[in-house]
Amino acid sequence: MSDFDSIDSCLDQIAKDGYRPIRRMEKPVFEEKKNGERVPISQEIVFEAIEK
Repeated sequence: MSDFDSIDSCLDQIAKDGYRPIRRMEKPVFEEKKNGERVPISQEIVFEAIEK
């Protein structure tokens, strides 16, 4: 799915498409620095959903 302004707008779109969210997962997004160190820069939020 695409980027949304807020989690609420994403959940509204899921409901509008006829689905109900059942699980929310958060995955960290890392950036690798020159010395090989990985630094978290953001997180990706993924919803699992089922049909209503």
